[in-house]
Amino acid sequence: MKKNYYAILMAGGVGSRFWPVSTTKFPKQFHDMLGTGESLIQHTFNRLTKSIPEENIFILTNACYSDLVQEHLPQISKDQIIGEPAMRNTAPCILYASLKIQKLDPDAVMIVAPSDHWIEDEIAFAKDVQKSFETCEQHDRLITLGIKPTFPNTGYGYIQYKKDENTIKEVSKFTEKPNYETAKQFLAEGNYLWNAGIFVWSVSSILKAFENYQKQMTALFVKGLPEFNTGAEEGFIKDNYPLAENISIDYAILEQADNVYVLPASFDWNDLGTWGSLYNELDKTDAENAIVNAKLLAQNAKGNMIRTSSEKVVVVDGLDDYIIIDNEEVLLIYPKTKEQQIKEVLAAVKTKFGEHYG
Repeated sequence: MKKNYYAILMAGGVGSRFWPVSTTKFPKQFHDMLGTGESLIQHTFNRLTKSIPEENIFILTNACYSDLVQEHLPQISKDQIIGEPAMRNTAPCILYASLKIQKLDPDAVMIVAPSDHWIEDEIAFAKDVQKSFETCEQHDRLITLGIKPTFPNTGYGYIQYKKDENTIKEVSKFTEKPNYETAKQFLAEGNYLWNAGIFVWSVSSILKAFENYQKQMTALFVKGLPEFNTGAEEGFIKDNYPLAENISIDYAILEQADNVYVLPASFDWNDLGTWGSLYNELDKTDAENAIVNAKLLAQNAKGNMIRTSSEKVVVVDGLDDYIIIDNEEVLLIYPKTKEQQIKEVLAAVKTKFGEHYG
């Protein structure tokens, strides 16, 4: 591991499709979703330390979660926590963090990784990261790690790459969440990958891309460069960050740049975006029920995702393929087939019973 290797760990999301466990006050990255003894942010941080010096891992989060980050990662300094005063999607926060890192080390190469992904084969992950780092040190490239699709998922974005013999392949285009027939066609064509939202680039390459494709946003942040990594930074960011455009890194940079490449990942991956995706990662009973924390008595019940507070006894009879989630204030019993609608359910609950429940 080299001193110029850095990471931006993205930990600002709310994870509303994991409601009622994930809430605005305590989102999913701070929960032990799989019952492993580690929260998702702890698991991701520990995985990154196998490739990157611990002191070079920066946590990008909403400013209101800074104390939670420190609680879950007591080994890091407060300077490693980058708090956003307003939610402005991924492009502004990546630009902000990249400028801070460039001021520390102009030769830096970095990985941008979400805090809520589950990657079991950490050795394969580290090898892919190293390969990407070495490429970005030698070439002006923006690399994304793509996941080989296993079924025509309509909930992920797709990356089309040019068919050649190279390990790291040139990207042809990005496609946002296609319909089922289009996703089936992508799998049949064979040169499409799921977009995992994991990126690797040198600090010079990503900042050059921002200068080329996001001039206004770059000018907004660059004027505060003298204050970055000093006591004056917080005041500048509080005043100026909310002025940045609300736009993702995909739209802002990757879909416009001509030096975007993809490395087909050699590791299994789950973005843990829904209760169904969590269900897929967990061990199952003979009746295919997945259980976190609970003690289950199931009769004529199969395929359920069940999570409660520790050691609670749950009795289920005659229920198949349901999400059953119990916490101190909310009990959710909801069909797995409708899990994408949990966001709408949360909005309805907050409207009827108050913001407190979300």
